Amino acid sequence: MTERTPEHTPEHTPEQHPEVDSHENRRQVLYWRLLARLFDQEEQATLESASLAVVEDIGLPSGLLDPQTSVDSIVQRHPELASDFDGLMVPEPDGDGRDRAAEVRRAALVSKVLLNVFAAGSGTVTAGQLSRWQSDAGWLERALGCRPGELRGGRSGGGRAGRGTGPAGPGGRGATPDLSRLIPAIGPELGAIEADLVKRMHLREVLADPALAAQLTPSMSLIEQLLRDKSNLSGIALANAKALIRRFVDEVAEVLRTQVAQTTVGALDRSVPPKRTFRNLDLDRTIWKNLTNWSPEEERLYVDRLYYRHTARKTTPQRLIVVVDQSGSMVDSMVNCTILASIFAGLPKVDVHLIAYDTRAIDLTPWVSDPFEMLLRTNLGGGNDGPVAMAMARPKITEPRSTVMVWISDFYEFDRSQPLFEGIEAVHRSGVKFIPVGSVTSSGRQEVNPWFRERFKALGTPVVSGHIRKLVHELKTFLA
Repeated sequence: MTERTPEHTPEHTPEQHPEVDSHENRRQVLYWRLLARLFDQEEQATLESASLAVVEDIGLPSGLLDPQTSVDSIVQRHPELASDFDGLMVPEPDGDGRDRAAEVRRAALVSKVLLNVFAAGSGTVTAGQLSRWQSDAGWLERALGCRPGELRGGRSGGGRAGRGTGPAGPGGRGATPDLSRLIPAIGPELGAIEADLVKRMHLREVLADPALAAQLTPSMSLIEQLLRDKSNLSGIALANAKALIRRFVDEVAEVLRTQVAQTTVGALDRSVPPKRTFRNLDLDRTIWKNLTNWSPEEERLYVDRLYYRHTARKTTPQRLIVVVDQSGSMVDSMVNCTILASIFAGLPKVDVHLIAYDTRAIDLTPWVSDPFEMLLRTNLGGGNDGPVAMAMARPKITEPRSTVMVWISDFYEFDRSQPLFEGIEAVHRSGVKFIPVGSVTSSGRQEVNPWFRERFKALGTPVVSGHIRKLVHELKTFLA
C-alpha cells in the first residue's frame, strides 16, 4: 500500500485557494477595526483605510464605517439592506459549506450595529443623538432576533436569539458572532448606556423646546430622570414631561393589560345558568346528548335540546395591598407596580391599595386608577424604612384570609431589618397571603438582601422571581 503524501490529500491549503485567505483577512480587518474603535475613539489610519477598501470592494456603502451615520440613514438610502439586519446575529443550522464572501459582508453589517450602539462617546447629548442611539439599539435587537425595545428592560424579554443553540459550526453563520447566550447581559448593558445618555442631556432645555421634546422616545431611564426632576420643571417643560410620562405609562399598561387578561381568573360557577348564545353553544356535547335521535333512514340528527358552556366564574371580594419601595434602586419596580395596580383595580370585586415608601410612606390609593397621577406623586430616592410602610399597611387588613399583600423591595433596610420582618411574620400568620418580590422589571433581574431571602424561605413565602409576568400569575392565582 502506498502512503499518501500531503500533495495527494484531498484537503486544500490556503495557498491553493487564495480567495479563502483573502476573505478571512478581510473579515479580520473589519473586526479588528471594530475592536479598535470600541476601545479608542481615535481612528487608526491603517485599519480605517483597509476597512474602507473592503467595504467598497464588496459593494456596500462607505457610510457603514461612519459612527455618526445611523442605521436608519443607511437603510433609507439603501432599502435593500433592511432585511440583512433582521436576525443578523442569530445562528443558523449547519450548511454544506461556508460562504466566506457572505461572512465578510455580514462582518461589515455587524460592525456597524455594534459600533453605533456601544461606542456612545462622552460629553453632552442632544435629544436627536439620544433618539438616534435608541433607533440603533432597536436595530441591534432586531439583529439578535428580538423586537425593538425587548432587551432594554422596557418590554418583555427573549427573542429568537434567546433560543439560539450556539455557534453554527462549519456552515451557516458559524463565523458571525453568536451573542444569543449573552442576551441576559446585553439587556442590562443597553439599559445602562441609555441611562447614561439621558443623564448627559440638558433635559430641562430640551423639554422647554417642543420640537426637541417631540424627538424624545419614552424609556424607563428617561421616565426616571423626569420623575426625579419634576419639581424643577414648569410651564411648557412640565407639560412636555407629563406627555412623555403618559405615553410611556400607556405603552406599558397595554402590555400588562394583555398579560393580565391572558391568565385565567376564577373557577367556573356552575350555579349560574350559562348564557344561551351561539358563542357559548357546546356543539360536541349537544351532538353527543342527542345521538339517540339519529335517523338512519333520513341520515339526519334531530336535536331535542341544546347545551351551552358555563362561562361565569366564581369571584369573591378580595383586597390587594401593594407596598413598593421607591428608593433609587427600585425605579423600574415603582413604575411597573403603579401601572399594574391600576389594572388590577379595574377588575371586578378587587379592592386595591397602593403604598410607596422610602424613609416615609405615602398612601397612593386615592389615585390607584390613574397610574399617571400616582407617578407624579412619588418621590424617587432616599433610603428604606419598611416598618413605616408596614404601620400604614396593617390597618388596611380587615379580612386576612381574603387579603393579599405584595411587598416589592430589595429589603436592604437601614438597620431595621428585624422589626420589618417581625411585622411581615405577624401579617403572614394572621392568614394574609404575603408575596415578597425582589423587583418588578421586564428582564426579571433582582437583588434581594440574603438575610431576608433566607427568612422568607423558612417562613414558606419565598421571594417571587422579579419578572413581572411571574407576579401577574401569582396575583391571578390568588384572586381566582
